Amino acid sequence: MKEDINRLKVVLAEQKRTNKWLAEQLGKDPATVSKWCTNTAQPGLETLLDIARCLNVDVKDLLWSSQGR
Repeated sequence: MKEDINRLKVVLAEQKRTNKWLAEQLGKDPATVSKWCTNTAQPGLETLLDIARCLNVDVKDLLWSSQGR
């Protein structure tokens, strides 16, 4: 079973933003962002910081907590 590491899909939905919008903001391929949203792949740390800036959230808000799991 694959474990979800990031909450990107959830945060985008909360902000009513799309994968395509985020891809445009970051200059990334929409397919890449889609993989991040499905936890098929993970963004690098630097990219994660860029995502947090784009969405105006703390980088911790983009990650699932390992506590209580």
